[in-house]
Amino acid sequence: MEMDSLRDLFVEQLQDLYSAENQILKALPKMIKNAKSEQLKAGFQEHLQQTQQQVERLDQIFESLDEDAEGKTCKGMQGLLKEGEELMGEDADDDVMDAGLISAAQHVEHYEIAGYGTVRTYAELLGEKEAARLLQTTLDEEKLTDEKLTKLASKINVKAEKAA
Repeated sequence: MEMDSLRDLFVEQLQDLYSAENQILKALPKMIKNAKSEQLKAGFQEHLQQTQQQVERLDQIFESLDEDAEGKTCKGMQGLLKEGEELMGEDADDDVMDAGLISAAQHVEHYEIAGYGTVRTYAELLGEKEAARLLQTTLDEEKLTDEKLTKLASKINVKAEKAA
């Protein structure tokens, strides 16, 4: 794709996020399976449902822009999820594994927060008010998920520190 305008960059970044969200949809069931804390499992399950809604919002945006959602593989998310996959292959204490899963999930959340904040700003500049509103909704969800993970980490990290 040639990028001659902010709109071109906007579409390219949306495609990147679309790829990222779809990768997350595939990774979350593994994270749910590997989490030991019931609270963490429930949080990942909630995020799985939320991610499905976020993909639907992106579909709406692509439809309104008359653009294809496919077209780019998000290599950044691939890397973050690969690190999480490697963690899940480790032989770790339950609390240590949960602490590591939270860390991996927060890396993902921070990547998404940066991406959604950027494309929301582009949408505003381009006068795409409905896209900006939908992107802001997702951005708010990502920030809330990060806050929930931080709160959960404050308990699990203490347990992990006492492990071994």
